[in-house]
Amino acid sequence: MIFSKKLLSWYNLNRRALPWRVTKDPYKIWISEVILQQTKIEQGLPYYKKFIKKFPTVFTLAKANEDDVFKIWQGLGYYSRAQNLHHTAKKIVTDFKGNFPGSHNEMIKLKGIGDYTASAIGSVCFNNLESVVDGNVYRFLGRYYGIKIPINTSKAFNFYKSIGNKLISSEYPGDFNQAIMDFGSIQCKPVNPDCGSCIFSNNCYAFKNSQISSYPVKSKRNKIRTRYFNYLFFYNSKNQTILNKRISKGIWHKLYEFPLIETKEILKEPNKDFLKIIINYTKKTSLNVNPFISKTYTHKLTHQTLKIQFWEIFISGNIDLPVKKSEILSYAVPVVIEKFIDQFYKTVN
Repeated sequence: MIFSKKLLSWYNLNRRALPWRVTKDPYKIWISEVILQQTKIEQGLPYYKKFIKKFPTVFTLAKANEDDVFKIWQGLGYYSRAQNLHHTAKKIVTDFKGNFPGSHNEMIKLKGIGDYTASAIGSVCFNNLESVVDGNVYRFLGRYYGIKIPINTSKAFNFYKSIGNKLISSEYPGDFNQAIMDFGSIQCKPVNPDCGSCIFSNNCYAFKNSQISSYPVKSKRNKIRTRYFNYLFFYNSKNQTILNKRISKGIWHKLYEFPLIETKEILKEPNKDFLKIIINYTKKTSLNVNPFISKTYTHKLTHQTLKIQFWEIFISGNIDLPVKKSEILSYAVPVVIEKFIDQFYKTVN
């Protein structure tokens, strides 16, 4: 097919030198694809190298402690990805003797592996004729064909998938999938795409109709909500503090954090909830209520923005289940807590 041949020719000249491009090891392809699901290559590459160095095989990942996996993942966000990697590694070792299943249908049964990841692994490692669909593909094909279906609807995926499966190279399916993602990332960029040198511009609907910025089509997004977090950084004369493991579902599941009070707005002084938490953790009914308040940290997530303050509160006496200040960074914590500790307490023993 002319389309796939043109794309592969472009790819052979422009492919990026990446460590997962020189292997057909399903484990390494899997790790790279999961890391890059919500992360740009420039940010994801050092995490990939660090992850593979720590867990070079599916067996080492399966044997790992979950907290160690989270610690390596720290800073990437979307920690359910790390949890699913660990869970699925154990299943592959137990149910498949460490061998990655080659069937697309078998792969998508594994936790954390959807159609995109299964298509990427399958095409590269097993020559499966399954096209990938991600943001780069939506943008490139959406512009090329002038597709009117909003990409944030359920109908869009099946439509784009069917087009991709018709275009995919039967001889080099893995290269095709990597090529179409690279083309969307390098050539058909979200802003200021290089249409002047594009090999597809003669047949590109959006280019010919001067509608590049109109594609891919998206329906209106839900409003991003703002949440206000107040972390209570307790400490005593022994330089001990308190860390909790987040149990509830949602952001930062199973990461460690300081006792938290969520409010409807930024606080200027302690409220009644402070004392409740103090009694709960320290069995004290009074404290030195003259806390230091950090600057407000803004942490942006996909569907919400967090406004975060840290309150430093001195407690006399002992703390239940204490953690030394100097050991905080040995725990898997949200990146915003890591930044706070780096700034204020990294040198405290």
